[in-house]
Amino acid sequence: MTMFIRYSPLLLIAIGWELAARLNLVSSTALPPLSDVILAWIDMIKDGELISNGASSLFRASAGLALAVMFGGVLGIAMAWSKPVNVLMAPLVEIFYPLPKSALIPVTVIWLGFGDASKILLIFLGCMLPVTIGAFNGARSSEQVLVWSARSMGAHKMRMLWDVVVPSAMPELLNGIRTALALSFILLVSSELIVAQKGFGFLIGSFGANGSYDAMYAVVLTVAFLGFAADRFYLLITRRVLQWRE
Repeated sequence: MTMFIRYSPLLLIAIGWELAARLNLVSSTALPPLSDVILAWIDMIKDGELISNGASSLFRASAGLALAVMFGGVLGIAMAWSKPVNVLMAPLVEIFYPLPKSALIPVTVIWLGFGDASKILLIFLGCMLPVTIGAFNGARSSEQVLVWSARSMGAHKMRMLWDVVVPSAMPELLNGIRTALALSFILLVSSELIVAQKGFGFLIGSFGANGSYDAMYAVVLTVAFLGFAADRFYLLITRRVLQWRE
């Protein structure tokens, strides 16, 4: 019952969408009825078009995000732990963080072409920064008392890093990964809209250009649902990982 109340606004939006289109309150060209969108979605599932393109998109997003988590997490903790690394890398992070990541689309295409590699590189570069900053802030906030205690007990640097700094950095790091997760969908669709021959963004662009707006909206809603589901699933993982803090 609680979940129904929580998501009831979505039901109201769906009903309003259908009524607005059926009663011609909004042009059916600009907003086709939701029922037509659902039928278009079912047709794309049956002929495999949505599944094959979705598989390509999810591969690109997951590969880029995984690389960003690995490299960004290590880089952020290294910047907090080592002053020389911080001096070397902090200016680069500060310069590239406010840069609109979609501006890198032409650059990655020039480097790696129109295939999967350019999209994976774009997602990696865009998602690595919030992960790096989250790991850095978390590691910097490590309780000095714990660090000093570990040092007084004879723990070497790598042991202190693994047993004290990394657990302290985990909450901020996980928040950075959540931001990167949302950003990966944005960068994925943006890049596929411009330079792709397969994927969710490609479908959205091609259906929109051909006037198949019901199918276009079906793909848009699919991306929205997958992003929402990924975020909810990630929150469940986060709660499990951080149970030790309770």
